[in-house]
Amino acid sequence: MAKVTRDDVARLAGTSTAVVSYVINNGPRPVAPATRERVLAAIKELGYRPDRVAQAMASRRTDLIGLIIPDARQPFFGEMAHAVEQAASERGKMVLVGNTDYIGEREVHYLRAFLGMRVSGLILVSHALNDLAAAEIDAWDARVVLLHERPEAIDDVAVVTDDLGGAQLAVRHLLEHGYEYVACMGGTAETPAVGDPVSDHVEGWKRAMAEAGLPTEGRLFEAPYNRYDAYRVALDVLSGPNRPPAVFCSTDDQAIGLLRAARELRIDVPGQLGVAGFDDIKEAALADPPLTTVASDRSAMARAAVDLVLDDGLRIAGSRRERLKTFPSRLVLRTSCGCTG
Repeated sequence: MAKVTRDDVARLAGTSTAVVSYVINNGPRPVAPATRERVLAAIKELGYRPDRVAQAMASRRTDLIGLIIPDARQPFFGEMAHAVEQAASERGKMVLVGNTDYIGEREVHYLRAFLGMRVSGLILVSHALNDLAAAEIDAWDARVVLLHERPEAIDDVAVVTDDLGGAQLAVRHLLEHGYEYVACMGGTAETPAVGDPVSDHVEGWKRAMAEAGLPTEGRLFEAPYNRYDAYRVALDVLSGPNRPPAVFCSTDDQAIGLLRAARELRIDVPGQLGVAGFDDIKEAALADPPLTTVASDRSAMARAAVDLVLDDGLRIAGSRRERLKTFPSRLVLRTSCGCTG
């Protein structure tokens, strides 16, 4: 049986091969709805399957978007990756995902691999982009959008949350419940001081405490972002002589680890300890007790990142601030802070 070609589809649909290409590739030119339907019907009737390899060789671009994240095992990054995949699918693209495990060399590995595959664009969630990775991006003149984090090493377009403002909302709310002060579970010594959401969460905590006239010295605890290591840190903090009355955690995963430690130590939450997190991962609503947290619209952020990385207007001019697309944060009230269901 002869292989079905694009010419065959065009002949059956009564149109040109160029129009068939526009339908298959969703552009670059618009196609009238009636014509699109005829082309799609012809594709279905003939069983036509586009040769994606040939298309990629001709255009020097694939239908792939590269997504590099720190660790998909952490619920926040898993949910973000899923949102990017959905947004890319709406644009007719597929997503390749690479996990760096917070290792700079692995980030460079995925950058080289994905850019070598001629991805249509790259969405980068980088914990601390090093100079080698930044040089790799410049060498390929890659279409890159930063998502969630904005490392200082590169100045590409970024899509982020109002992390600082969101942290202030959470800490102010805990103080409004009458807790004497709020401690903070921040990041680790390796957490970048600039461009990292956790650093902004810590800064938001400091500002909210300062607004209330409260000191922060000795009330910031270092902890990894995941619940397992945060749980071990929380056991030490909560069993010590100076147990805080309330804790703002820089991630929901940390907060879930802290809640587990409080439960083991028979500390009542929120009666003896108020807790708030940041991210509003799905598990936050099922925590014990349900976790008060700060949310952002991850679906909208993912869609914005995909649109930016695929659209011709990616490389916008202007200052660093003008190249930043910031989505608002909102407080999600549950019972861990002292609110009633």
